[in-house]
Amino acid sequence: MSLKLQGKVALVTGAGRGLGRAYALRLAQIGADVVVNDINLDSAKDYNEKLSASTVMDEIKNMGRKSIGIQADVTKKDQVDGMFKQVLDEFGRLDILVNNAGGNLNRLGAKAGTPVTYPSSASMDDHQFIMDVNLTGTILCCQAASVPMKKQRYGKIVNVASQAGLHVAPEMVNAMSYSVAKAAIIHYTRYLAAELGPYNISVNCIAPGWIATSRAVAEGRKGEVAKRLEMQIPLGRLGTPEDVAKVVEFLVTDLSDYVTGQCISVCGGYILF
Repeated sequence: MSLKLQGKVALVTGAGRGLGRAYALRLAQIGADVVVNDINLDSAKDYNEKLSASTVMDEIKNMGRKSIGIQADVTKKDQVDGMFKQVLDEFGRLDILVNNAGGNLNRLGAKAGTPVTYPSSASMDDHQFIMDVNLTGTILCCQAASVPMKKQRYGKIVNVASQAGLHVAPEMVNAMSYSVAKAAIIHYTRYLAAELGPYNISVNCIAPGWIATSRAVAEGRKGEVAKRLEMQIPLGRLGTPEDVAKVVEFLVTDLSDYVTGQCISVCGGYILF
């Protein structure tokens, strides 16, 4: 595999498992040194996701790249600022930011299940939590990354939205807060791209569809549920984390140098405009 990112430094948030881990490993495969962020760096254990080493950071080091792990909550500005300071102290630069941290998470913890937020009756505590872990965390990290990227007049930022932010599906009507947060990320991406373009910083967004991550499978995206979803996908299968990671690769390499402010749906054709 070509080392397109040799000499580059990348930070991937929410990279302890699932899609974030896939992005981190892909960037390392093509030459980047990778900073792994998560609120729990051992989160792969929560869903029995098998690693090829003891940690994601060790997986990356085994590829011959440098890697550090930073446990930080991206919804807390002081922790975000501390994380970016640590990255710059360790590596001296930051070329790539992938804002993956987020999800339709429950403020009471994973064991409490997926939160229910209907448009007409959502708990404001649940709503604010979901907005924070998705939108606020993305904004805070983008603001922090823009400082060194402006100085070096180069950067690639990839924000992670969702197919839920692109359309309204009957099965997602009880996930209003998550959908609205992801839609907001898409529009924030456009505004940030407009501001940072003159600094040679590109800002794009991806919107994954039905992906078979370890968490999604553990929470029921398998068997008959998977078959029902596959019938709605023109390519006839659920996506894999690696399918999405390949699109991230496009957006952080020179292949996308004239692409900014865009949202790419990675969904096997589930969303067709």
